[in-house]
Amino acid sequence: MFAMRSTIFSAFLTILFLFSITAFAQSGRQTPTPTPDVDTEKVFTEEIKLNVLAFDEAGAFASGVKKEDLVVTENNVLHQASSIRRIPANVLIVMDTGGEMRQMKSLDQTRKTASAIVRALRDDDSVAVLQYHDKAEIVAEWTHDKTAVLNVLNKKTNFGKRSVFVNALNLATEFLRKNPLDNKHIVLITDGTDSVSTEPEKSAAMRRLLSTDINVHVISYTKMETTDIEPRTKGVSKTPPPRAMPPEIAQTLPNGARDQATAVRIGPTINLDREMLKKLRERKQDLVTSEKALSDLAENTNGEFILPETKEEMLEKSALVARIIDSSYVVTYEPKRALADAPANEERNIEVTSKRNGLIVQAKRKLILLPENQR
Repeated sequence: MFAMRSTIFSAFLTILFLFSITAFAQSGRQTPTPTPDVDTEKVFTEEIKLNVLAFDEAGAFASGVKKEDLVVTENNVLHQASSIRRIPANVLIVMDTGGEMRQMKSLDQTRKTASAIVRALRDDDSVAVLQYHDKAEIVAEWTHDKTAVLNVLNKKTNFGKRSVFVNALNLATEFLRKNPLDNKHIVLITDGTDSVSTEPEKSAAMRRLLSTDINVHVISYTKMETTDIEPRTKGVSKTPPPRAMPPEIAQTLPNGARDQATAVRIGPTINLDREMLKKLRERKQDLVTSEKALSDLAENTNGEFILPETKEEMLEKSALVARIIDSSYVVTYEPKRALADAPANEERNIEVTSKRNGLIVQAKRKLILLPENQR
C-alpha cells in the first residue's frame, strides 16, 4: 500500500516568483532636449509561473492544452492564465544514506530507488544528485547524461552514521535557486529524521521551500521503519536487531571482520536494556512526526507523497514520480494582489482546474511570502 496526496490524474504545480520590472519614462511635454524635470513613472509587473499537470479521462498525458482551458484561483479569487507551454524538468534527487537506528533504510535500496527514477525520466530532463548522511553534498551536477548519473549513484554515494536532513533541505533549496530554468523538482528518498537539528529548524527549512517555485516529491521510508521498530519498542522482537553497518559496506571489510559483520543474527530477541527501549520509542515517535511533516511538505508544494510498505513497492512506485514530473505544462498568470506589497509571512493558496470537458487538471500549492532575510 502507499499513500499519495492525489491520484495520477491529479495535477501538480510549482510557483515561481518572477518579478519582471519594466521602467519607462513619460514626458510631461515635448521639448527639443531632455531636461532633469521630466516625470518618470515605474511600472512593476509580477508574473507567477505554475507547473501544471494535465491528463485525459483515461489517465494519459493530455496534449494540446490551451490557456483558455484553465481556471486559476488565488485565495479563491479568479485569475486568467497568460500563457502555457511545455518544457523539460530539472530534477534534484536527494538521497538519505545515513542514520543511527535504521533497519529498512539502506544505501543499496536508496541507490536502486534513485536509479529507477533516473531511468524513468525523459531524455531531455536535467538531473542532479545530492546525498546526505554525516554531511550534505552535491555528488552530481546538472546533466542530461543518464549513464553518467547512474554511474555516480553506484560509485560516488556512500554511507554515514548520522542524518543531517535539515542541512540537506537547505542545500537543495539553494542549489535549485541558482538554477535559472523553470520546472524545478526535488525528489526526497528519506525517512525525514535528523540526528542534529531541532524541530523548529526543520520547520523553518520546509517553510523556505514553500517560498520557492520548487515541487517536492517524497518516497518515504517511514512506514517500513515504523513497522519494523514497533515490536522492538515493547522489549520483544521476532526480528533480529539491526546491524550497525549496512551489508554493502560490510562486504568491503577484510575476511575476519567481514564474517563477523555479516554473520546471521537469530530472532526473536528480548531487550531488557531500558535505555535502549527508550531510544527505540523515541525513534518510533520521530518517524511518526517525520511522516506527517513529509506528507505536508509534498502536499503544500504540489508534489507526490509515496509511502511504500515494502522495498519492492518502493521501486515500483518510483516510476510514478517520474511520470508526474514529466507531465507538466508551465502556465503563467499575473496576481491581482501585488506580491511586492504583501505582508511578511502571508500565505496564498493557489489552485488550477479545468473547464474543458475530458481534461483533468487539478493543482494546489501553498505559497508563503517570507521576509528577505528568511529566504
